Amino acid sequence: MKNSVSFLLCCMAVILSVCITACSPNNVTIDNSLRKYFDTNHVKGTFGLYDNGTGQFIIYNLERFKDSAYLPASTFKIVNSLIGIETGKIVDEKMVIKWDGVIRKYPNGDTAKGWNKDLTMLEAFKASAVPYYQEVARRIGKDTMHHWLDSLKYGNHIISGAIDTFWLNNTLKVTADEQMGLLKELYFGKLPFQKRTQEIVKKALLQESNANYQLSYKTGWGFLPNGNALGWMVGWIEENHHPYFFAMNVEGPHNTPMTPLRLDILKAILKERGFFEGKR
Repeated sequence: MKNSVSFLLCCMAVILSVCITACSPNNVTIDNSLRKYFDTNHVKGTFGLYDNGTGQFIIYNLERFKDSAYLPASTFKIVNSLIGIETGKIVDEKMVIKWDGVIRKYPNGDTAKGWNKDLTMLEAFKASAVPYYQEVARRIGKDTMHHWLDSLKYGNHIISGAIDTFWLNNTLKVTADEQMGLLKELYFGKLPFQKRTQEIVKKALLQESNANYQLSYKTGWGFLPNGNALGWMVGWIEENHHPYFFAMNVEGPHNTPMTPLRLDILKAILKERGFFEGKR
């Protein structure tokens, strides 16, 4: 989506004026010190954090954030869930789709124990179960799916190949900027779906909740045409009922351990920014 592009206009002005550190009048900071978290893990990527209360935007690797589009991988489960619920193909978060008996593996080769069983929508969302959402996509159908991708202006809107793999095969592509725009509109219930639809998906995104913070996100893990692994972390963190939206992607060699690495990088950056203490 293009919703958060407006937040980046002053960033573009920064680049044009060769101002490296910050665009204070517009509350935008280019923070290239965050590169250390990627370099330490032998990966490259981008990260953006938006404070909805102050309008302050912090970003690392601006060009990749706003201009480089990649397969959404399992972050597409956000959109797939929204469309599935809205069209009735997913009744609610408790709807079960039976396991087809095929034993599947995660991208790293381990047996996908979290996928190889009957799952509810919520369980499939949390486990990032590809088979569940492939079945949802088949039930939605190509024409309906295309209609909603166009309505959302999600990425390049392209569905190529099978209806149950297009978000994994590098035809549908989305930028980190567009991912953040989608999450911000979902949080405030401004997407073109019923309130109930958005609330179900919003609640499914919640991963950690305690007295200090609530962390909501969806991960993604796929492979680029060059064979490199791509990991996503998109969502928001709330402290004192105050949301901060983030979008991050990480790219590394094919065997990069994305499951722990992407979350470790996200949490390290958020911790550096003063999160997790309930003081923001």
